[in-house]
Amino acid sequence: MQCFGFVKTMMILFNMLIFLCGAALLAVGIWVSVDGPSFLKIFGPMSSSAMQFVNVGYFLIAAGALLFVLGFLGCYGAQAENKCALMMFFFILLLIFIAEVAAAVVALVYTTMAEQLLALLVVPAIKEDYGYQNDFTQVWNSTMEGLKCCGFNNYTDFEGSRYFKENQVIPPFCCINNHFNGSFEEPCTMERAQILSVQGCFKQLLHNIRTNAITVGAVAAGIGGLELAAMIVSMYLYCNMK
Repeated sequence: MQCFGFVKTMMILFNMLIFLCGAALLAVGIWVSVDGPSFLKIFGPMSSSAMQFVNVGYFLIAAGALLFVLGFLGCYGAQAENKCALMMFFFILLLIFIAEVAAAVVALVYTTMAEQLLALLVVPAIKEDYGYQNDFTQVWNSTMEGLKCCGFNNYTDFEGSRYFKENQVIPPFCCINNHFNGSFEEPCTMERAQILSVQGCFKQLLHNIRTNAITVGAVAAGIGGLELAAMIVSMYLYCNMK
């Protein structure tokens, strides 16, 4: 009985923390969606490109709402010893866990397919919108500058693009000379980009993930372990309730 009381208390505290985090994310998401300019003033110009490209507000609202509901169900179920709430908590966590495992398997097994699918979507957008759609251009400039990469596949993504046809050059990030402290060689022509062979951003991103595979794996394992522990605890409480 003492063990049951301890587990119940820990379940309440753990889910109260999840509940508060969810409420905070939900509040920030609503704030970003309703009053975006104030958010941009506080977090600076980098947040502008990220906000427009990924729409951070809606993402935060979705994540916050999910954590809010999970925290409430876990906390209420343990406190009130409500079996229905605990079972709902368990099934939501189980669905999230299965989705994460499925996403990891797809990422590992179908990386090449994912690359081809993304290339079909991203490369035409680069050819059409880079240099003309401000938010899209800012995001790609930030990405290429941060990862020291060029385009999605490589410099050929800009071949035949509106940007190249009008300026007869491609972005300077495609002409980074890594032998001279990463300096830019300008004007950045197709011929110069071909000689320097700057890697595409997708391959560079995969390289960074693989380089930090231990850290990424540890974080993923930690999250999965917490989810499994929460499911086990919820089932323990469920089975030991009157």
